[in-house]
Amino acid sequence: MTSGTALSTEGLGKRYGRRRPGWALRDCSFSLPAGRVCAVVGPNGAGKSTLLALTAGLLRPTEGSVQAPAREHLAYVAQDKPLYPQLTIDETLRMGRELNPDRWDGAVAERITADLDPTARVRSLSGGQRTRVALALALGKRPDLLLLDEPMADLDPLARHELMGVLMADAAERGTTVVMSSHILGELEGACDHLLLVDGGRIRLDGAIDDLLAAHALLRGPIADLAPHRVVESRTTGRQLTALIRREGPVEGPWEATAPSLEDLLLAHLRTSRTTPEGASA
Repeated sequence: MTSGTALSTEGLGKRYGRRRPGWALRDCSFSLPAGRVCAVVGPNGAGKSTLLALTAGLLRPTEGSVQAPAREHLAYVAQDKPLYPQLTIDETLRMGRELNPDRWDGAVAERITADLDPTARVRSLSGGQRTRVALALALGKRPDLLLLDEPMADLDPLARHELMGVLMADAAERGTTVVMSSHILGELEGACDHLLLVDGGRIRLDGAIDDLLAAHALLRGPIADLAPHRVVESRTTGRQLTALIRREGPVEGPWEATAPSLEDLLLAHLRTSRTTPEGASA
């Protein structure tokens, strides 16, 4: 990795199975600047979890490479939040402290679990409570890179909002780089500043969210030639055209041009990827 880069991959790929091998991730190359909060989005089976597990060092690549901080400077919360069921919350956090004696921040870990009974055993906790404990362990480690795979999926909206606030405040205070997969666009749009769109095991879109939105425009108006702009997606209703374009200079023509929302951008690129030839980028 170069200075100022938190995570980078080069031609990264992972193939599963022997009898009927299939690529979960293929030809994945990107570079994420340090201090960013990166949303990893895409449909189920797109390769998001595989990418995070490869970054965490839990899987070995079939091809290519990934450069990430050493394990002591990295924290990973998987979808199933694996914890020792026989331990209490207090014992779990003490384990985190003893495994990370030089970096442990007990204050942030205890703040996340403040409304839980410290003597309760992990096996007795609800899904949302287990999520709190798993996030407390991850943030208590004070990682340079924090990997979160669908971290808030089993939380109610209020708990999700509160925990996201704690997560973002801690990341801003410490300059932590966060890579987070989620299906909840509202959760990502207000918190993340970088985007990785994954579909079919490939990176379809990569960049700072503000830059990506500024590079696109949503056009509505009469059917006409959209050159020189690159059309991501278009549809017609009668004589009216609606198109999402990637700008190639000023937008001139008989159209109404508006800025797309993050949802507009993601859905258009995902729909386009369904018809993009294998190996191409939308």
